[in-house]
Amino acid sequence: MSPNRPGGHAVPGLPDDAYRHDGQLTKREVRAVTLARLAPVPGELLWDVGAGAGSVAIEWARAHPECRAIAVEDRPDRAGRIAANAAALGVPDLRVVTGTAPAALAGLAAPDAVFIGGGLTAAGLIETCWEALRPGGRLVANAVTVEGERVLFEAYGRLGGELTRIAVDRAAPVGGFTGWRPQMPVTQWTATRPSAWIASSP
Repeated sequence: MSPNRPGGHAVPGLPDDAYRHDGQLTKREVRAVTLARLAPVPGELLWDVGAGAGSVAIEWARAHPECRAIAVEDRPDRAGRIAANAAALGVPDLRVVTGTAPAALAGLAAPDAVFIGGGLTAAGLIETCWEALRPGGRLVANAVTVEGERVLFEAYGRLGGELTRIAVDRAAPVGGFTGWRPQMPVTQWTATRPSAWIASSP
């Protein structure tokens, strides 16, 4: 990976201002944790569902020239920004699908990893993504609302995996001093789809 690629290094966690966005952005620290859980591998395919600004898909694709990603976003204006961000950050081949999941996922190549950053409460979304995953594939989903958390708790109960709460405070001016400004905490669910061998064993 060339250090001269736009955005510099390929390590996850580019500054938030590297992206054009309307506020729908997985923030830098949470993005780094999310990519660590997704674990990009050369040649593998990621679905970034409810992609917002496309930051997770873009940083997956930046991890290695053979990492492929599809960003799925239902708003055309955001889909356009994803394509612009991908081009600006050195991964212009990232595929953007404009449509509402889970219907928009039909016909896409089977993923090795899935990130759900938006639309968690859509009926059947987690089930569709889980069933689409290749054996050994990773699913990571982030929630910042109580309704989204409820979906993740239910998925955790059915499918196992891990639940993590991520809380980040950033320093900010407080009058003439400096204080800590908390970001919205993120609940993250991570699960790995069993291999065919494990799934068929007693």
